[in-house]
Amino acid sequence: ILGMPMIQHVYRRAMESEVFTSAHVATDDERIYKVCRELLVPVVMTGAEHVSGTDRVYEAACLLDLDQDSVVVNIQGDEPALDPRMLVQLRNVFTDASVSVATLARPLDPSDAALPDIVKVVCAGNGDALYFSRAPIPFVRDTGNMGSEFLAHVGLYAFRLPALRRFTELEPSPLELTEQLEQLRLLENGVPIRVALTDCSTHGVDRPEDIAIVESLLKERTPCKPY
Repeated sequence: ILGMPMIQHVYRRAMESEVFTSAHVATDDERIYKVCRELLVPVVMTGAEHVSGTDRVYEAACLLDLDQDSVVVNIQGDEPALDPRMLVQLRNVFTDASVSVATLARPLDPSDAALPDIVKVVCAGNGDALYFSRAPIPFVRDTGNMGSEFLAHVGLYAFRLPALRRFTELEPSPLELTEQLEQLRLLENGVPIRVALTDCSTHGVDRPEDIAIVESLLKERTPCKPY
């Protein structure tokens, strides 16, 4: 992407946020490990048995021997256009000592609410998630009296280390398996997830045609960078 491995873009976005004492790539792929070593990007080799990125992140945290009061952020490796300000917003949630898990959401156009690939979230008054779903939530019974906007979940997670360990100890839950959304495992087991709102945008690389979109975003967002 713009002459640079995608994982290097993601690492740069993380470090540009200036919120981390350290950032590491966690992978079980020898090719990614080799590229990171060549680029001097910190990398941790994990086992191949993990069923989710969250499990992999916890193994990496253990291998790095992080302090128990650490906040660990899980950034997907296919997010080269991630806006670093989103990581700042996520970090700021933890000024509330009661928060153990946090994520982000953005306003969603109602015309996109029925798309199952866009995960929706509804929240309580304090910002804690009530539910995540691929279905359009909340259901709008009367379009002339819509009391809440649609929110799209942004797949960034931050955990205090004990909460991250707790996730890995829990079995996949019924709603998680139904919706195929791992964050529901926490909600079904009484672990609150604080949701912060963001107006920043990102675009993941899920298919080849996403590359052109991401390259355009990177050029627009960081015109002073040598892309």
